Amino acid sequence: MERYQSNSREETVTIAENFAKTLQKGDIVCLYGGLGAGKTAFVSGVAKGLGYQGYTSSPTFTLMNEYIAALPIYHFDVYRIAGSDEMEAVGIDDYLFGDGVCLIEWPDKIADLLPEAVIRVEIQKSDKNENQRIITIERERENETAGD
Repeated sequence: MERYQSNSREETVTIAENFAKTLQKGDIVCLYGGLGAGKTAFVSGVAKGLGYQGYTSSPTFTLMNEYIAALPIYHFDVYRIAGSDEMEAVGIDDYLFGDGVCLIEWPDKIADLLPEAVIRVEIQKSDKNENQRIITIERERENETAGD
């Protein structure tokens, strides 16, 4: 598990940019944190780290934004969906098991569609400083069991 402290949006972007260098085809990054925590800023850093030069925004109303970079980036925001069936209907499996990297905001809404091997990124706001965030990155591996 990796843990970082960010004191600004720019620092969050830099942390994510460095994190992006560890990503590989097929990685699924689940982003956890409340409204305004910095999930979209983190996505912006990942996109930058993978070579995307354009503007990134949260796909709150479109469900998914695609960014062309060294690896295709599929950025999902499933905050407004009713359930997993809705995401299956739009063909999320094609992206989850495709040739790019998936970044998913609010992944708990579609947890039943996700494989076990995901990368969890949790962004927590500080109670003491409105600009400070604690970013925790945890990689869950497919074949981990209690006895390993």
